[in-house]
Amino acid sequence: MIVLIPFATLPSCTTITCSNPFSHDNHFVPSSMVPCLVPKNARTRTLLCSARSQRKDLNGSDFSIDIIKEDQELEDDSDDGLSAQGMHAIREAKEIGEEEAQKDEGNDGGYSGRGPYTGRPEKDYDRDPEFGNILGSFLENPQEAQSKLEDRIRRKRSKVLHTKTGSAKPMKVSFNKFDYSNSYIWFEFYNIPLAKDVSLICDTIRAWHIIGRLGGCNSMNMQLSQSPIEARPSYDHIEGANVEPTTFYNIGDLEVQDNLARIWVDIGTVEPLLLDVLINALTHISSDFVGIKQVMFGGSDFENWKENLKSEDAGYGCHKI
Repeated sequence: MIVLIPFATLPSCTTITCSNPFSHDNHFVPSSMVPCLVPKNARTRTLLCSARSQRKDLNGSDFSIDIIKEDQELEDDSDDGLSAQGMHAIREAKEIGEEEAQKDEGNDGGYSGRGPYTGRPEKDYDRDPEFGNILGSFLENPQEAQSKLEDRIRRKRSKVLHTKTGSAKPMKVSFNKFDYSNSYIWFEFYNIPLAKDVSLICDTIRAWHIIGRLGGCNSMNMQLSQSPIEARPSYDHIEGANVEPTTFYNIGDLEVQDNLARIWVDIGTVEPLLLDVLINALTHISSDFVGIKQVMFGGSDFENWKENLKSEDAGYGCHKI
């Protein structure tokens, strides 16, 4: 070990008083004075304060310097006239990269030894004490835990499972002198539809009308659906812009009488694709939500529909589209 002191002689030792002898957070700027070797007859060292400071060299790599202030006393006055406070500077032998690599090996989950958590933030999941109690009792009493779990599923099955309320029978579709510019679409349900069922039918027809009014169902521009399946999808925007547009002109309100319903439409142009879109949507509604026995396009009358029945008490309702 080599002990270094500066050429300049100081009159006395500088004492640094620390409030906590076991933990120090004092930082010292490294001295730029030229060092020299201490004679061999230097006496004991009295440690007053120690601090560790992080600095960077010109290349950007980190290194540490230990700064120790100590009082040195010579054995006699004939020892080259040296009596001063020294500074002991030693550079650590190992690189900081190796030291930090060892620190990171003991840290899991994105934590770093030099700072706070640096990994991905954990998701804040909601806790469920009831479910935790059920899982905790499985080892002690499996039958009781299973009974609690089945009771929980029964109480919350509406949030977990969706039971189909429609009909397994296919919806019948028929046409009766249907005119695209002036016709009724008739519906017959298996049962009197509930308020939520009527709301679902209205929302479906409203969305169908909006898509049609914006020209979304134009069979003259089917570039992607008519292209070969194995071919890479491509779209010619110039060809799409030059296709004659189709527009859904007008639509009436949905009228309901018991298990029957109707709606007046003015599609304007002859566009079969528009009817296919509606039929596909109604087929799914009939199988999963509310059973629809049949749908008929066109015709001035249908089943037991009464033109003069306009009373809500008698089962009539008019719903805005």
